[in-house]
Amino acid sequence: MKQKNYIAGLYLRLSQENERQGESVSIDNQRTILRKYAEDRGFEIHDEYIDDGVSGTTFDRSEVQRLLDDAKTGVINTIIVKDLSRFGRNYIEVGQYLDYVFPAFGIRFIAIQDNVDSENRDSGAMEMMPIMNVFNEWHAANTSKKIRAVLRANAKEGKYHARKAPYGYVKSEGEKKIPIIDEEAANIVKRIFEMRASGISPHKIADTLNAEGIMNPSRYCLEKYGVVGRRDNVGLWSFCRVNSILQNPAYLGHVVQQRDGTVSYKNHKRYIKDESEWVIVRNTHEAIITQELWDKVREVEKSVAQGKKTTRGYTHPLSGFLYCADCGGKMKMNSIVRNGKVDLNFNCGNHARLGKSYCFSHFIQAKDLEAIVLEDIRDMARRVVLDEEKVRGEFLQHNAELAESAIKSTQKELKSKCRRQEELSRLMQVAYEDRVKGKIPEEICIGFIEKYSAEQKTLKAEIEALEEKVVQTEMAKQSVDDFVSNVKKYLDVPELTREMCYELIDRIIIGGHPKHTGKEREIEIVYKVDIASVLRYKLNR
Repeated sequence: MKQKNYIAGLYLRLSQENERQGESVSIDNQRTILRKYAEDRGFEIHDEYIDDGVSGTTFDRSEVQRLLDDAKTGVINTIIVKDLSRFGRNYIEVGQYLDYVFPAFGIRFIAIQDNVDSENRDSGAMEMMPIMNVFNEWHAANTSKKIRAVLRANAKEGKYHARKAPYGYVKSEGEKKIPIIDEEAANIVKRIFEMRASGISPHKIADTLNAEGIMNPSRYCLEKYGVVGRRDNVGLWSFCRVNSILQNPAYLGHVVQQRDGTVSYKNHKRYIKDESEWVIVRNTHEAIITQELWDKVREVEKSVAQGKKTTRGYTHPLSGFLYCADCGGKMKMNSIVRNGKVDLNFNCGNHARLGKSYCFSHFIQAKDLEAIVLEDIRDMARRVVLDEEKVRGEFLQHNAELAESAIKSTQKELKSKCRRQEELSRLMQVAYEDRVKGKIPEEICIGFIEKYSAEQKTLKAEIEALEEKVVQTEMAKQSVDDFVSNVKKYLDVPELTREMCYELIDRIIIGGHPKHTGKEREIEIVYKVDIASVLRYKLNR
């Protein structure tokens, strides 16, 4: 019988945690062991596949994927690793490859130090392989837990462990590496916040900075400090870069860490954590912006109105805040030139696009609407000045009742879905273990896992949506003190501004024109504290 020609791929992996264990698991040590094993047995070595500094809890590794592609396409027919943990520490995925994938493609798998060789499936090592895989995964989970605990403890002590300080700062030389101000960049940071507080969008801010030739954070760090960014860039600002600055509390003088994390030690996809999970050590370094400026930006971010410019580059203060009372669509701004002057007006956007068969006219002059809104803001300011405590109490009671019910309902649904997600993970584990023990056929096991995985994917999306809903509802419980403080500023304001609208108004609902409704029209102003029932206006024109 002709001896089979074994063409081997040597797989080597080293994680960051492994690096601390010394030479015994180094890439060079693994290479020596693997090459000697292959050469002693007359195997042809096709290539080495090396993942350096990568965790084994995921198979989303560039070199292991190249190895598997070469195996499935017949380039190699043998895979050799130092031990099972080098190939992977996710026992379900490792088991699927060794039990189903490799046999289907005629691939021989060898883990030298674990005495695993798939060509001899009756050996004791092959029988013990599922247990070894489970132990490898437990080791990964335990190591991940310890590392996370150390990082969180250091963060609570105020030790700054990020690779570099936020744009506008540099890391100090002290033990805790606390950020210190870089004046040149700090001026740009402050300007970004001021532009956003005035209603300018992150896209427009980025365009402005690029037009002025101001280097983005990565290029700035490279040019001034020689720090190379993680990815290539052309030195331009983008919406994402501007927005990341606007969302970073470090500019208030706080060390903020643990803002993001991975889904688990198996799933390394990063996500932004809920703010309650952040580790914040306050007043550790000099602030670049004031709390007042930060709060103004938050008001703009929460507003429903983004606003659109006219052809001359003008954005009306109320643009984006206005909605049709009958179809719910946004109101569209129009302009009419009369005697050389431009008159602005608003009308239902759906009426303008689809005609009266969809919605009727809600035409209103912009100057009339401005006067109405401005007077109501002044009136509310007068109410606050006359009896601030009474007004504050009314707002607090209304907000508390509104938010409490919504949060309780959402959290109950969220807990139910999270429990089901945990149950699905357990069922998948049981199915695989039953297959290994021979309790259920392979096709039934695969069917169960596919079914549970599909349900998990759906649940994940639903859970993310519910979590976002809880966050948004909590945000709706806005500080009444801030609102009262803001409205007082506008007691004698001469004109309506966009900044004023961002600070105070959530939306304005425009009722139909009397000509079409046959009754007095109503305009409803909904403020940030979600009061509106007493703020109605009746116009006969």
